[in-house]
This record gives sequence, C-alpha cells and structure tokens, in this order.
Amino acid sequence: MQAALPMYFPPHGALQAFWAALAEHLRADPQVSALDIPQVLSHGGDCHVQWLESDLLLSQACGYPLVTQLAGKVQLVGSFAYRAPGVNGIHCRSQLICRASDPRASLKAFAGGTLAFNDTISQSGYNALRHLVAQTTSAPRPFFAATVMTGAHYRSIDAVHTGQADLAAVDAVSWALWLQHNPALASGLRVFGQTEAYPGLPLITALHTPPVLLAALRRALHTLATDAAHAGVRAPLLISGFEATTLADYQRCLDMQVQAFATGLHSL
Repeated sequence: MQAALPMYFPPHGALQAFWAALAEHLRADPQVSALDIPQVLSHGGDCHVQWLESDLLLSQACGYPLVTQLAGKVQLVGSFAYRAPGVNGIHCRSQLICRASDPRASLKAFAGGTLAFNDTISQSGYNALRHLVAQTTSAPRPFFAATVMTGAHYRSIDAVHTGQADLAAVDAVSWALWLQHNPALASGLRVFGQTEAYPGLPLITALHTPPVLLAALRRALHTLATDAAHAGVRAPLLISGFEATTLADYQRCLDMQVQAFATGLHSL
C-alpha cells in the first residue's frame, strides 16, 4: 500500500510526523493491524497517477477533479477542517492576492491583467475564480489579457511576488502556510478579495479499499484531528478537525463550473 499528502507544502518533517502517528493508530487497530501499513509517505511523484493506483491507502485530492474525473474511480474518506483565515470548518474560500504596492482593490479592476494559476483542474486556483469572474456580469471576455500556469500554489504566489503576474487565487490553507514559512516576503503581498466558499481538499482511498479499512482510516483520522494528545503533530499543518464527507458535499465544485459555463465563460 502507499500513502501521500501531496497538496500542501509545510516542512516535509511535519507531514511525516503526522503520518507516523496515523500509521501507529492503524497498526494498533485489531481490525486492520495485519495489513501492510506504509512506514513513510510517498512524495515527489505524479499525484494524478497515484490517485488511481489500486493500492492507494490514502491521498489528498482536489474537489474539482474529484467530481469531474475521479467520481466512481476512488472512495472518499473525508475532509480535514483547518484553522486559517478564509476557512470555516471544512469549507474554504480562495484568497485573491496581489502585490502590496498594487492599488487595485477589486477583482473587476484586474480585468486585462495577468493571472497566475496552478492548474485548470484546480478548484481553489481556477474553478472558484472562474465562477467569481462569471458573476461579474459586465466583465469582458476573456477577462485576463494573459495567464501563466505555474503547477503549484506556491509558484503562483512567487509569480505575483516577482511581477510575472498581477494576481492569483490561492487556497486559503496554502496561503496561511506560505505566510507562516515566508515571513520576510509576506509584506510584499496582500489579499484583496476572496471567492465564494466550497469544500476543501478531499482525502481519498482506492476504489477497492475494503470497508473495514475505510472505517479504520476514518477513526484514526478523527483521532489525530481532534485528540489533545496529538495537538503537536497537527498544529504545523493547521488541522483542526475531520469529517467523513460524501461526494454530495462536493457538488458545490461542480455547480461552480456549471454556473460559469452557463455564462459562456469556459476559460480565464
């Protein structure tokens, strides 16, 4: 079996410490203790490939590909709640960032600018922003004069910071973690708005993970996310809770796409 938590970028040691505690709980569970629980997290591979691996024990996906590409191909384990600005439980709002020196104060003012985004299948970096642009009925089409696909939120932040782009929509947890680990650069950027809320990153397992193991995963994740004894391993990741969510909870991501497409806005 393999496991990964690939979507956020705190220090790797913090992720591994969280996994070590989670794996310990799984190995202590008499219903699954005989299984080969991985000792360490996988990292550095293509998460889109890993999401569909038959031996996937646990990974972190994104709500938009979950409903558009992964539905029926994986099982949804649940979702973490986080403690960060722009987050309310498991629900998040993408933070719209620009340089601190940029005087523009609204999304509409950035029409004709350059957008940095991580990927077109990203809920936080693209789908939620496209939905917000679509709600601006008088906005020009295309809204941005240029776009830069960066491959990751931290690269989008860097693109704005260095002037390669004017703005980016960044996952609220990614933004909070970036601020936490880049205090010297934080004063050069600011949040000027946010998108509407949507459920945050889903935790997934392989389609054929047996029910007993899925239940054990949910028990262990809930314990790690709520038990005071584990506050030290979850605090660096900003985790504050866990919910066993369903695919219906992620319908909001698909609704955002449908509403944007209905206005004729397919790309930014």
